[in-house]
Amino acid sequence: MLKEISATIRENFEEKDRVREEGLKISREIVRECRTATFALHGQDFAKAKNSIEAAGKAIGKLDALFGRHSDIYHAGFVEHAQQEYSEISVLYSLLEEEEEEKQKTLPSPEALGVGYSAYLNGLGDVVGELRRHVLDLIRAESLGKAEVFLGIMENIHAALMDFDYPDAITRGLRRKTDVSRALIEKTRGDVINAIQQKKLETAMRELEARFEPAPVTEEHTGQGSR
Repeated sequence: MLKEISATIRENFEEKDRVREEGLKISREIVRECRTATFALHGQDFAKAKNSIEAAGKAIGKLDALFGRHSDIYHAGFVEHAQQEYSEISVLYSLLEEEEEEKQKTLPSPEALGVGYSAYLNGLGDVVGELRRHVLDLIRAESLGKAEVFLGIMENIHAALMDFDYPDAITRGLRRKTDVSRALIEKTRGDVINAIQQKKLETAMRELEARFEPAPVTEEHTGQGSR
């Protein structure tokens, strides 16, 4: 009897181990595609980013199918991490693509992405860091109006995350990411304000120089005019 019980348990564990290994492989694939998409987005290569995001989305679907009978492994942590990465890049793509096409900014929902709520919120928290990078690029390009817009989006995301004051067992560490996002926003706000002030100062200096620019010298002034 014990031999039969042991055989049943061993068979179940063998399947779990196989499913876990396959799940880890797929999760790594998702993370890799998401990071490729991130670099592509910051390089303004939206076509490459879209291809990588679509590949990650298909892999997310594979995870759901793979863990159908093994929910204990599904909630082990690595699936959640993959979903966070996918949520982050999907939201970032939506924001940056719509900036490029000058459309109204909308965000994909957790249901549309097929991810859990805590994974989605943590992904949003990571978006703030990527938006800071984008804002700094905009400052370097002297697109200060757009920089202010994306600073506002960062602030809106942080405000939304602040509403979810629940234990970490539910939100999976969201409080820490919310604190990090607040610090990033403060640094970014300072960068934007400094850039705007510097731009105003440069404009004022140019106007002042133009006002006191000496008049051009003519022949009459040099005494070499016609007699």
